[in-house]
Amino acid sequence: MKCPFCGSLDSQVKDSRLAEDGACIRRRRECPECGSRFTTFERVQLRELIVIKKNGEKVRFDRDKLERSLLLAVRKRPVSQERVEKIVTSIQRRLESSGETEIPSRVIGEYAMEALAKLDNVAYVRFASVYKDFCEVSDFEEFVAQIDEMAKNKAQKEEE
Repeated sequence: MKCPFCGSLDSQVKDSRLAEDGACIRRRRECPECGSRFTTFERVQLRELIVIKKNGEKVRFDRDKLERSLLLAVRKRPVSQERVEKIVTSIQRRLESSGETEIPSRVIGEYAMEALAKLDNVAYVRFASVYKDFCEVSDFEEFVAQIDEMAKNKAQKEEE
């Protein structure tokens, strides 16, 4: 593994542990050249996923990009980074098991919104504001009204 600090092509594994409920291996590494330590994660990849963006451009699926966008949505909310990692893993597995190699970005956004709706309403609105490209205050008002209506319906069903 290449050292991110000095670029040396060699590193030594100092510790390996299961992470993310066994879906990943976390390795602590040390560079023999500069002595720096860093962490790598090893995950199973079932297939190479290509994301088709709104403009038609095709790019490789970037797990880290999805994680960053979810972390931004849950920023300063009572949601742990581990929970976000589980959501990202779940979305990635769902995409890989779909049988498709080319996935529209819209699908990934919908899966993320679905997960955030169950997790935290504020994070859900934050993510939706970017994903749905809200431009006016009225866009937020309409969306929040929809969330309130869904919450009322859910509460009524639970009472029955």
